[in-house]
Order: sequence, then structure tokens, then C-alpha cells
Amino acid sequence: MQKRNFKFSLEIFPPKKDSDIKTIYDTLDELKDLNPDFISVTYGALGSLNNNKTVKIASDIKNQYGIESVAHLTCVGLKKNDCDIILNELKNNNVKNILALRGDLVPGIELGDFKYANELVSYINEFGGFNVFGACYPEGHLEAASLDEDIYNLKNKVDCGVKSLITQLFFDNKHFYKFQKMALEKGITVPIEAGIMPITNKKQIEKMSNTCGASIPDSVQLLLDKYGDNPEQLREEGIKYAVEQIKDLINHGVYGIHLYTMNSPYIAKKIYEQIKHLM
Repeated sequence: MQKRNFKFSLEIFPPKKDSDIKTIYDTLDELKDLNPDFISVTYGALGSLNNNKTVKIASDIKNQYGIESVAHLTCVGLKKNDCDIILNELKNNNVKNILALRGDLVPGIELGDFKYANELVSYINEFGGFNVFGACYPEGHLEAASLDEDIYNLKNKVDCGVKSLITQLFFDNKHFYKFQKMALEKGITVPIEAGIMPITNKKQIEKMSNTCGASIPDSVQLLLDKYGDNPEQLREEGIKYAVEQIKDLINHGVYGIHLYTMNSPYIAKKIYEQIKHLM
């Protein structure tokens, strides 16, 4: 792996249907050429033992493609016994990285044995043998009373053993810079990778923004209004916006860029081609 000026990583998600599993490997066949520092695999299903696709894909990324992988693990529906099974599977397959998450609350699905992500972080570290990542929110978690309170809670999670952070999506870099400054002032010194989601689908972006509390700046709203009914043009304009966002982050010395690929090699490769000279 060549040395870069910043970390560059990708995120994919397992297909919902077993019949679609081939598509994820077709995607990986193309993404591997971007030489990412790691590829993270989102949590594939509610309920730990239904999550085998995540474990399997994370294992194949590491062992077949020779790329570091990060397996997501969430508190929703997760019992300690099932957690042990997953951790053993990951360890046996030489997957050493886990992104520990609380996860989105779903009606009718209980959290399980872990109420908050920091509890899961502590449990994984007690189990031993893993490098634990954590999530953070540049504009604050929706359930937090303020950004200051959210960063206080984040410091607690980091103190439980998080070695690196990945942000949720954001579209205005000023939120990231403010968050980064406040986090450092609170004593959070672990690396923070900026999570970037290209704007490619109007409904998807609006839904994701509402889910994670990311505001939509006027410049993005203009793109959504102008090209919302033209998916191909919106995709191209969204790629341009993401590239400019990433360039600005790099110019400000960002530790890493974590690209939410939405399982689209086309989008990931177009962005990579326009930022690789900065690596």
C-alpha cells in the first residue's frame, strides 16, 4: 500500500437478498483498483446471527482481496452470546477492525444487551484482539440536546477504547471544522475521518439527512431542485460537489476521507480519479 497524504477508505453495504450477493463481489472487483486503506461493511441485518453476510464479506475483503476490512456491529438486537459468536468468527477470519455502533432504533426491535455504543466498545475491548472504530456526528446526534453534549458523550465512548472515528455524512465542511475543534478542546485526540456521501438521489439524500441530522445547505438544495428529476445529471453534479468538498478537506489537513460508495463503483472511481493527484 502506497503512503498517502491522507487516509482513503470506502464503505459498502451487503445486499438484502442472497440472490444479489454476486453484485457485491462485482463491485469489490472494481473498487480494489482504488487501493483503499480499508473497506467497511455495514451491518447487514437486524439481529446478530442474521448478519452473516457482513462477516463473510468483511472476511473476503481481507482474505481474498488483500484489503483491510472493517465490520460494522450494532447494539440493536444484539445479545452478548451472539456477539461472542460474531467476534469469534471475525477473529478466526483475521478481521481485526470493528466499527461499533448503537444503530438506528427500529420499532418492535429491542436494543439487546447493549444500550449504548460505549458499552459495546468496552465489551469488544474486553474480548480482545480488535481495533475499534466509532461513529461521530459533525452536527450532533439527533437525540443529543446540543453538539456540546454529544461531544461529551463521544469523549466517553473514546475513553472506552475507540481508536479512530468516522463521521456521519455532512455537506458543509464548516460543520466538520467546528466539530473537529470542539472535539479536540474536549480532549478527543484520536484520528477523525470525514464521511462523504455523494449526492446522487434526491429522495435518498433527504431521507439520510433527516435520519442522521445532517443539514442541507442552499447550494445542495439548489442541486436537488434543479436536477432532482434528472438522475444522471444529478449524479454528475453530485460527484463534482463531493470532489470540491474533499479537496477543501484535504487542503485543511483532514486525517482521512471515508467515501460512502452506495455500492457504485462508477461514483467511487470518478471521485478517486479527481483526487488521486492529491494523495
